[in-house]
Amino acid sequence: MLRTMMKSKIHRARVTEANLNYVGSITIDEEILDKVGILPHEKVQIVNNNNGARLETYVIAGERGSKVFCLNGAAARLVQPDDIIIVVSYGIISEEELKEFKPKVAVMDEHNNIKEVLEQEPPLSSLL
Repeated sequence: MLRTMMKSKIHRARVTEANLNYVGSITIDEEILDKVGILPHEKVQIVNNNNGARLETYVIAGERGSKVFCLNGAAARLVQPDDIIIVVSYGIISEEELKEFKPKVAVMDEHNNIKEVLEQEPPLSSLL
């Protein structure tokens, strides 16, 4: 059996830009992508904590160290700069792989710096 599991998550990133005129996708700082194991062109789900919008798109690597989180194209209509988002990528994992599988969760601060990287969902108490 194969299961679809959360592979990587960027928790509480702040949107820096929304660019309606770009072809599509989300641009994310390449340094942050490296820390959670998300690749350019990888499919991700975006959840907007401010308005509840959910969408799927793919990732474009942004300038390393820029802290950029820019929703492009039609997705730009679902966010505003300074909205708080969650970015999730999923993987299809076999039962055998599940024995060793550990997702990567980057918990962000208000300036898009990684506060910590976890191997599971953060406990609720650490997010308040």
